[in-house]
Amino acid sequence: MAAVFPAWVVIVVVTSEAAVVMGGFPATLKLERTIPLTSHELELSRLRERDRLRHGRLLQSSVGVVDFPVLGIYDPFVVGLYYTKLQLGSPPREFHVQIDTGSDVLWIGCNSCHGCPKSTGLQITLKLYDPGSSSTASTVSCSDQRCRSGIRSSGSSCSGSNKRCSYTFQYGDGSGTSGYYVSDLLHFNTIVQGSVAGNATAKIMFGCSTAQTGNLTTSDRAVDGIFGFGQQSLSVISQLSSQGVAPRTFSHCLKGSDGGGGILVFGEIVEPNMSYTPLVPSMPHYNLDMRSISVGGQILPIDSSVFSTSINRGTIVDTGTTLSYLADEAYNAFVDAIENAVSESVHPVLSRGNQCYLITTSVNNVFPQVSLNFAGDASLVLNPEDYLLQQNSIGGTAVWCLGFQKIEGQSITILGDLVLKDKIFVYDLAKQRIGWKSYDCSSSVNVSATIEKGKTEFVNARQMDSDGSSPDQLPNTVALLLHVFVLAGLLFS
Repeated sequence: MAAVFPAWVVIVVVTSEAAVVMGGFPATLKLERTIPLTSHELELSRLRERDRLRHGRLLQSSVGVVDFPVLGIYDPFVVGLYYTKLQLGSPPREFHVQIDTGSDVLWIGCNSCHGCPKSTGLQITLKLYDPGSSSTASTVSCSDQRCRSGIRSSGSSCSGSNKRCSYTFQYGDGSGTSGYYVSDLLHFNTIVQGSVAGNATAKIMFGCSTAQTGNLTTSDRAVDGIFGFGQQSLSVISQLSSQGVAPRTFSHCLKGSDGGGGILVFGEIVEPNMSYTPLVPSMPHYNLDMRSISVGGQILPIDSSVFSTSINRGTIVDTGTTLSYLADEAYNAFVDAIENAVSESVHPVLSRGNQCYLITTSVNNVFPQVSLNFAGDASLVLNPEDYLLQQNSIGGTAVWCLGFQKIEGQSITILGDLVLKDKIFVYDLAKQRIGWKSYDCSSSVNVSATIEKGKTEFVNARQMDSDGSSPDQLPNTVALLLHVFVLAGLLFS
């Protein structure tokens, strides 16, 4: 990407391994995050540009739960992303792939790839997948039912004499990737009856990328591929669900302070008083039906049709977006309401074209709460730090800028990490809904999944006996208490 950032050092904050029990097959997650140590000063225009490219990359077109070792990077001043570490093939090899709720397919750069980056600024070693070196790999043919499903929903194609199931994904920023599909083993950890058991596997279909173009060729934030978390049949979560390995639900809780970190599980984080709203049906992304916006308890005078959903408009939840964006027609009303609420308490300034404010006290003492109101009487309440970014400080004065931006001429609203942090978010694909609740993401969470009758288990990760025994059982639902311990002070130069 084109953005140039000040030199920074990386602190890696690792959560402890945590048991995730889903009907006999839970697993283990680790989250890491990079944060800058020296400066929070960054042009919002660079963040907007990064997100613009990201939005162009939203694609245009055994019973239990699987849990991966997950690494996460989130900090708006670093322009982070979340990525996970997968093991594929026989013998298993590790790959780092971006977690992307805006696409469906898992693809990895392959050994014959043209344009795949060879280095990255993420403190990881990039690798290429070689299907010839895996004894369990096979090429997916055009006659495979999964290929036919991909042709209908995920950009697959069949042409040429080799009869391989191929794909070409073109993104709105001009970048793209192409290759062919392979089938190979995915390795993951499980917990069976309260005891950690490794070496579980499932056969999945994923992309072997032979060419990358545009921004996918750059090295600053490069990873080995992209892990699509979408709803279509070729997504890994859909494949594992169809095999009875995992539920069609995943959840995250992203910590927004003290170095970040958080939780990502395949399953439903269960907390009292969760707010749920239905997913808009027949849409390619995680679209929600937003009805209105309130600032300081007052509903803004924005026509509800501004938030209506079609292929080029509506509200999308996207963990791959750093900032957040309002539909063009709603943006000015939002900014005006914020400024009217704080006009006597702050000094507004323009910083490189961005609306910013000089503040000598806590933003929570000055700025109002914002509420995004959705179908089903579900409201997502935003505190000031959920829509503002601190750009820098001068003496005792802090410069805070609006983290909500607009895409000129577009009627799309995108809820990125700025909004999603410090909240539980549940993507319940089985019930076609998304839920949330404000939460301390360094705390324990309960994770559950509905399983087949007669298969129940309960594990309390904090109280499990040393022999791995499980104290209780609950009918039809498996639950676990997942505790995240933030380990600070691991410094990597």
